[in-house]
Amino acid sequence: MLGGILAAMPGAVAQGLLWGVMALGVYVTFKVLDYADLTVDSSICTGGAVSAVLILKGMNPLLTLVFSILAGMATGAITGFLHTKLKIPPILSGILTQLGLYSVNMRIMGKSNLSLNSNKLSQPTVISLGNVNQSILISVVFVAAVIGVLYWFFGTELGSAVRATGNNSHMVRALGVNTNSMIILGLILSNGLVGLAGGLLAQFQGYADINMGRGAIVIGLASVIIGEVIFGVRFNFAYQLGSIVCGAIIYYIIIAVVLQCGLQTTDLKLFSAVIVALALSLPLFKNKMLKHKKAVVAEKE
Repeated sequence: MLGGILAAMPGAVAQGLLWGVMALGVYVTFKVLDYADLTVDSSICTGGAVSAVLILKGMNPLLTLVFSILAGMATGAITGFLHTKLKIPPILSGILTQLGLYSVNMRIMGKSNLSLNSNKLSQPTVISLGNVNQSILISVVFVAAVIGVLYWFFGTELGSAVRATGNNSHMVRALGVNTNSMIILGLILSNGLVGLAGGLLAQFQGYADINMGRGAIVIGLASVIIGEVIFGVRFNFAYQLGSIVCGAIIYYIIIAVVLQCGLQTTDLKLFSAVIVALALSLPLFKNKMLKHKKAVVAEKE
């Protein structure tokens, strides 16, 4: 069993890096913007579908990722429009976009599954499950680039306004900033990253599937919480972003170990939900333990 676990590690790390890009998108809305966006369950599929279709039509696989990002950004703009202009609550606006994207994704692909494992492809995909080690190196480059861009953007005046909107929208509005525009911008940025992750995942696994994004929000939240709990919210913003990606890698390593121990793949959703619930509750338990220790010290004194 140990040999099987070790053999599964490279694949788990590669998947963790790719889903880490998606988790960074979730982090932008969930933590930075303080917005519960459920669009990601479908926008990741949109990114994968766009990349797969364009590759099959002969476009350079690396260039298709640009269109995956643009497709993801469009989905975020729709969610932002529903919330800011039509005054639909955040969760419902994400759900509505998510539901509508199912039909859009089917229209893009033409069927529920598109395979990229074909000798007819004019160029090899950027990353591939057939060469995991190379895929890990390329994924690290993508992750580093995304973290660098986010670190730069949120250090600008516009990025600071987005962060401030998430912290205290009333104060930001009083300073003359259009918070609706900041919310839309944050959703566009977030789902652009999710679209990129979808394009990379489709190329890595060799296919785009209509259900490839189901449960993506759970994976994203798990990565964010695991990263924060293990590595803490300290140092600079780049460190915090890196911890999210590390959280995604740890999540997939846990999944790989559990699968090697005999868990059925059909139980993964339940296991993922349990992991997220435990991760979300860890800060509460840590606070209770700290209070208990302080109480014990106070009694001894």
